[in-house]
Parts: sequence; C-alpha cells; structure tokens
Amino acid sequence: MTSVSELLPALPWLVPFVSLVRLANNRPNLSDVPPATGPLVSVVIPARNESATIATVARSVLASTYQPLEILVVDDRSSDDTAAIVSRLALEDSRLRLVSGQPLPDQWYGKPWACVQGYREARGDLLLFTDADTRHAPELLARAVGALGAERADLVTVAPRQRCESFWERVVMPQIWLLLGVRYHPSTVNRARRERDVIANGQFILLPRASYEAVGTHEAVRQEVAEDLALAQAIHRAGRKIHFAFAERLMETRMYQSLPDMVEGWSKNVYLGGRQSFPEEPVLRLLVPGMLLGAFLFWLIPPMVLAMTGVGGGLGPAAAVATGLSALFWMLISYGMKIPVWYGLLYPIGALVALYIAARSTWRGERRVEWRGRRYGGR
Repeated sequence: MTSVSELLPALPWLVPFVSLVRLANNRPNLSDVPPATGPLVSVVIPARNESATIATVARSVLASTYQPLEILVVDDRSSDDTAAIVSRLALEDSRLRLVSGQPLPDQWYGKPWACVQGYREARGDLLLFTDADTRHAPELLARAVGALGAERADLVTVAPRQRCESFWERVVMPQIWLLLGVRYHPSTVNRARRERDVIANGQFILLPRASYEAVGTHEAVRQEVAEDLALAQAIHRAGRKIHFAFAERLMETRMYQSLPDMVEGWSKNVYLGGRQSFPEEPVLRLLVPGMLLGAFLFWLIPPMVLAMTGVGGGLGPAAAVATGLSALFWMLISYGMKIPVWYGLLYPIGALVALYIAARSTWRGERRVEWRGRRYGGR
C-alpha cells in the first residue's frame, strides 16, 4: 500500500488549482457597462494577407449599434486579395475606406507602421485599433465607449473569447493563455501601481485621440514586437488610466488556424514580450527564458517520471497522482475556454509544443523575427 509520504512529491501539482479562483472571476465585464453615444470613432484595422478574415471583421464592425463611425483598413502591402475584398466592401458602405500601406521604413515593425498610417487618415476623436482576425458583436463598441467615459480612462482594452477549433489550437493555446490569464488579470491591471503590471490587448485598443497623441502614437513603440504591451506601458508612465475588461460575450477571435502559424506567431511574441513585461527589472528580464521553460516543463515532469519508473517504482505513485491532478486541471481549463474537456487529457502534447515554442522564441530573440512573409533582425 502506498503511504502518504510517498505521495508528498505530488503536492506542487495541487498549487495551480488555486489560480482557478482568479481565472473564474470574469469581472469587470464589458457586458455590464451601459452602451453610450459619443463622437466619431475611427476604427483602424491593420491587415497583411488577411483575405480569409477581413470581410468578417469589417462587416461585424459595420453592424455596430454605435454611431458615428468610420473604418480604415490599412492594407499592409498584402500579397493576397485583401485589398480587393476591402475595395468591394467599400462600394457597399461609404463608412469603410481602404488605405494603401506605404513601404515599411527602417527600424519599424509592420503592425505599428500600419496603425500609424491608419491614424494619419482617421478623422475621429476616438480611435479603435482592432485586428483582422476578430469578430465584434453589435454592442461592443457602444459599451466600450461607455466604459471609456464611466471609468474616465485613457485606454480601454478587452479580453475576448478565444475560439479554438482545430486539434492543435485546443491543446496548445490553453498553455499560453493560462500564463497570460494568471499574469494579467483585468482586476489587477486596472489597479496597477507598477509598469510591469499593465497590458493592452492589441486585438482591441480604444482611446481618445488626445491620449494617443500624448504618448507619441504607435511611433513611440515602432521597434516593439509586443507593441500593445509597450503602448499600455507608455500610457501608464504618462500617469494615464487603463481600463481592462472581459468581453467574451461581445467579441471573439481566432488567432491561428494552423500549427505552423501558431508556432510562428507565438515564437515572435513569447520571449520578447516576456522581457518587455519587466521593463525596469533587468534581473527578471534575464530570467525570462528560465521562467518560460520552467512553466511548461512543470507539466511534463510527472508523465516523464511515470513513463520511466511505472506506477509501482520509486516516485511512480507520486508521479501518477501528479499526472492525474494535471489532467484534471487542464480539463477544467478546457471547459473554461469552451473546448471539449477531453482535450485536457492531452495536456502533455500541448506543454511539449509550448516548450518548443518558448525555446525557439528565446533562441531567435531579436535576431530573427518573422511574420506574414516579413523577416526582421538585428534590432
């Protein structure tokens, strides 16, 4: 019979369950904010090779209950028919305009450059930057403008529902989103005292033109891969207020639809974004690779030990319990993300891929950043 002392090594795998209380808290929630009216909102959508999704996001924003608004899709030198799709849609609704992106200047990343070009063409006193892979409910913008006023905020950002449809999305995305959800819960971001504790989600950033210009626009973060995080930090440094809210019933996004895109996308962001999240703490910046690799290795240790020893030998009983606890934890995370719960049983596969992504991202660093057919390096 297995003794209690033999199971003690499994205790660390009970600790993550504490985070479930935090993750289950979906307040503040944008659905609780009354919709508001206000000045013209200019919606800027940077788009590079987004022919699969651009019509969906454009139509969803055009269906907004908020008025007045204009939509500027910045075609960032796409090689597909993104521009042609937007041009056809613009013939149907004059509120939509196509902005043909100019060549990327030196020392700029693509998305900040596209955002700045949209801003330069925008006429609104309020600016919304949103991504081409999002879908907006009709009341989203009106409620976000309501939150901007009610909270007297300089920036409103949201956490939408993350749609995970394919096998790889369902096993890998929870691994990444758990880290972000624990690190940056909206209730914590909204009362942050330190720059390291703020963030904005680049999928939805609403702010007054005056606030945006006061921190230097996206030009101030032109050399940042995680430009949304850097913009939030600039807002905080300027003594301005960020309001972060859940919006899972008002907005959804599907970031990656294939494993290669997921690997490339997160390889671009994980390491550099991790370092950027500790802007004034050089020791923690240095430790980011260890933090990332350790976070994913943690989940792999029990099944690895179990595979080597079996249930009956040495640490086998504790490894079996820790593996069971881990599977239960990830089934609960899957449930919370509206993923079929049995995908939680496959958590070792997700952790292994996430570990590879973290290692790849760390190895590449700033030397080689790739996205949408562009390669950046030497920054």
